[in-house]
Amino acid sequence: MPRLEVEGVGIFAISDGKRLVLAIEEDAGVDILHRCGSYAKCTTCRVEYLEGEPERMTKAELEVLEKRSLLGQVRLSCQALCDHDMKVRVLITVTSTGDGVPGGKPEPEITPPPEWVEKPA
Repeated sequence: MPRLEVEGVGIFAISDGKRLVLAIEEDAGVDILHRCGSYAKCTTCRVEYLEGEPERMTKAELEVLEKRSLLGQVRLSCQALCDHDMKVRVLITVTSTGDGVPGGKPEPEITPPPEWVEKPA
């Protein structure tokens, strides 16, 4: 089982292959924002990897991060799987924004269906 450490929250054993956004929300109990329902459109589920950043990303993540000039600064938790140990910092929560609701419930599988690409250097 991969180990997920969420900065300031704790360390959690996560089912292999679980979506990171769901692990943060369900296992770590963090009210991470995911306004678009985790379809790589809004970037509100952004995290910073402190350890264990994946070397690949989905094409959808790459495109939205490039479009919003966020590439190289943050990653999207909705486009990552817990398949190795990692430590993350959650950057936007429901509490910090005062929105009241996180967004639509994320599907168990990455949406849209992932096309994997290497993370740009």
